[in-house]
Amino acid sequence: MGLPSESDLVDVVNHRNGNYAPIRDQEDPILGIFDKPLPCFGCGIGWFSLLLGFVFPVMWYYAAFLYFGKYYHRDPRERSGLQASAIAALICTTAVFIVVAVFVFKSFLP
Repeated sequence: MGLPSESDLVDVVNHRNGNYAPIRDQEDPILGIFDKPLPCFGCGIGWFSLLLGFVFPVMWYYAAFLYFGKYYHRDPRERSGLQASAIAALICTTAVFIVVAVFVFKSFLP
């Protein structure tokens, strides 16, 4: 163990100021990068949109838009929730098309 590097000292100062400081591991610097809590009450935008989508289905389409826009590159922890919302949007769209098709074909039958 040597002396702390300059970046370690900056992290300590930022942490004292109330900012998040990444926790670094000497062997694997990727560990601890995402120590910051997720938005939307800690569950992430994707899972929050999935739950809120049962009341407002437009939220599923919003999350699907974020998923296909590769929003999860900012924070990989968001990927699973955004995928679940995109699947919910697909199921909702399929159900709406089936219901509309049944009503349209029913009106053409005698």
